[in-house]
Amino acid sequence: MKLLMKTVVLSCAVWMSASAVHGGTASASTPSADQSVKIQLNDQLIPFPEAQPYIDDKGQTFVPIRPVLESLGYQMDWEMENGQVEVTVKGDKQKTVELTTGVSEAKLNGKAVPLTSGALFRDGTVFVPVRFISESLGIMMQWDNDNRIAILCQDGQYHAPAWYAPPVVQALAAAPAPSVADRITDTAQNMLGIRYVWGGTTPSGFDCSGFVNYVFDQFGVDLPRTSRDMFHNSGQPVTELKKGDLVFFNIGRVTTHVGIYLGNDQFVSATTSRGTRIDSLTSSYWGPKYVGAKRIL
Repeated sequence: MKLLMKTVVLSCAVWMSASAVHGGTASASTPSADQSVKIQLNDQLIPFPEAQPYIDDKGQTFVPIRPVLESLGYQMDWEMENGQVEVTVKGDKQKTVELTTGVSEAKLNGKAVPLTSGALFRDGTVFVPVRFISESLGIMMQWDNDNRIAILCQDGQYHAPAWYAPPVVQALAAAPAPSVADRITDTAQNMLGIRYVWGGTTPSGFDCSGFVNYVFDQFGVDLPRTSRDMFHNSGQPVTELKKGDLVFFNIGRVTTHVGIYLGNDQFVSATTSRGTRIDSLTSSYWGPKYVGAKRIL
C-alpha cells in the first residue's frame, strides 16, 4: 500500500482457529469486573464505546488498539486477508511494527524486540499490550494502582488520575497528595521488563545508571551519569532507607550498580541478565554487594 503520508504500520497475523474463537492461544476469555482497567491520555480518560481494556491473568494490560491510537492523533484502518490483520496508522513519523499472535517477539523497523505478551484478536477487535503502544510510539506511561489507570503521558509530564475508585473518593479529602518519592517509585515500577542495553538511557533499553537518570529526570532531578559518580558526588548518605533513596552495590572492586529503593528491603534496577526488575537488598546475590545508600530528595 502506497500512502501520501508517512505511516506507522502494524501487521498482526491472527490465528482464526477454533481455539482462537473460543478463548484459546490467540484470544482471551471475557474479562471479569476485577480485571477492568481505565486508560488515560494526559488529563483525560480515553472512551471505549465497545470493547474494553483489561488486565489478563499475568498482569498485562491489553487495550483495543483503535480508540487509543485515534486519541493519540493517529488515523487507523485495518483489513483481514488469509488470516492476517493489517493495521495501517497514519502518523507523523515512519515506523513499521510487525506482531504475530502467540509470539513473544515483534519487529520494529525490521529489528526484533522482545514482548512480554503479543497481539490478540477477539470479537472483531485487535488488542495489544498498552506498554507496546507507549514504547513503540515513544510515550511515557505511568500506572495508578489505587484506581487501576494506565496513564499515557504524551506531553512528557506527570498526570494525576482523572478518575477515582469509590473508596478513594470517600477518603480523598483526608488523603495526602502523592509525594515525589511515591511518584518516582511508581514510575520506576511501571518500567519493569525493559531490556538491558549498555549505555542505554531510554525506555528502548537501559543500563543501571541510565534507568535511574531517566526516572529522576521525569521529575526535574538531575543526577550524574554513572553509578560511581552518583555514589561519590550526589545526595546525603543514609542508613535508615526511605522510598526513592538510591542504593549502591560493588560488583568487583568499585561501585558499578545503582537502583531505586522501594521499601520493605526491595529495590528496582536495570540488570544485565533480566532488564529492569525488582530485587531484595538481603538476597544472597545483592546482600554481600551492598555498599550504601544516598538520599536525593
